[in-house]
Amino acid sequence: MDRRVLFAVLILFAGGATGVGVATFAFVGLDDANTEATVVWESEPAEGDDGTGVATVVVDGETRVVQPTVEDDDRAVRALTPGEGRAWTTRIPVGTDERAGESVENGTDPVDVSRLATGTLAGDPVVAFTTAPGKLVVLNAVDGSERFVVDLDGPGGVTPAIGDPVGEGSNLVVATATDGSVLAVDADGEPVFDASIDGRIERRPLVVAPDPDPDGREGGIPGGVAVSTAGTDPGTVHFLGESGETRWSATPTVTAVSWNAAVTRRGPVLTLGGANGNLEALEVADGSSRYEVGLQDRPVAVGDADDGRVLVGGVGSIWAVSLLDGEVVWKQQYGGQTRVNAPGIGEVTGDDTSESAAVNREGEVLGLTPTGEVVLRGSVPQTVVYAGPLFADADDDGTDEVLVVDQRGVVRALST
Repeated sequence: MDRRVLFAVLILFAGGATGVGVATFAFVGLDDANTEATVVWESEPAEGDDGTGVATVVVDGETRVVQPTVEDDDRAVRALTPGEGRAWTTRIPVGTDERAGESVENGTDPVDVSRLATGTLAGDPVVAFTTAPGKLVVLNAVDGSERFVVDLDGPGGVTPAIGDPVGEGSNLVVATATDGSVLAVDADGEPVFDASIDGRIERRPLVVAPDPDPDGREGGIPGGVAVSTAGTDPGTVHFLGESGETRWSATPTVTAVSWNAAVTRRGPVLTLGGANGNLEALEVADGSSRYEVGLQDRPVAVGDADDGRVLVGGVGSIWAVSLLDGEVVWKQQYGGQTRVNAPGIGEVTGDDTSESAAVNREGEVLGLTPTGEVVLRGSVPQTVVYAGPLFADADDDGTDEVLVVDQRGVVRALST
């Protein structure tokens, strides 16, 4: 493919960030009509979802999109097979049904739910969420049937997490209540531990797997669950062990608006995207700050991580930042002053390599190689998008398409 690439080497000074040196990066541009992506499939709208509640889950080797919605005035979860349509819908009733966690009169608004989390429990694909009245609900992703419902003993609405904090191959579901309580349950919904921290929780917990052999650290780094309190200040990050005990608590420098966990050869880290435009990485081992790097002076959204780098979206820009030392490996600008949602990683070119993809609030899509070279671009005009990109093979060509979910819950697949 004939590509015209413009490199502009810049120098980034990350002032005040301990251990962060001078980073070199490049703007990478491309003018090639063959990379234009067009919409090859789109779904019906999902009432009650602004696009941010959506997730994907693999069922029998096929990717499905799951999202919260409202049907006949009831809260529901629907599953879509990209390229085909609806696979199932499960309603989450109100009234006196115990699953709703409350007793109300008919005609009230649908119960509020969190964003969806997906994963596997005992080998089965599942969808998990919490309700505002305080229930953890887990559905079977194959047909939408209820797997279990558990009381949180506090108000819900925070996205749960699914993962294996022990590293023994058995995933747990970890849910938090906004009042600071934390509950971990096994594949059958039985409690594994419960804990309580001081402060309000509004951000999803992170399940971190152990690292038995990080460079330069004997004995390995145990896994656990990271929980962050919310507020207008940085709040506090707590790291809980397999029994719910607090291993450490730390106050980050940045006031996080997003966060994620990532693996590095020196052990796992928590990456926090700050309201001030800085990215901070905390060591899972002890909560100390590995680095803080300034990217811009407006909030940034932490996305997926791969090959020792974490992707970050900001206003008009995407960065790939080294997880080891905070150096900016590359920076790509597009969309002017439009905010870029949290970037994702998928395989969209069919060459068995992972590409980065980002979508901004105006529905403009960009796909990039690991070196930051543009390989795909497209747009969904006249729409607003708050969600990051997802990936699924919507046209059965063996290559994933980029899925864009707009503020009406419409899922669109873009393909070259």
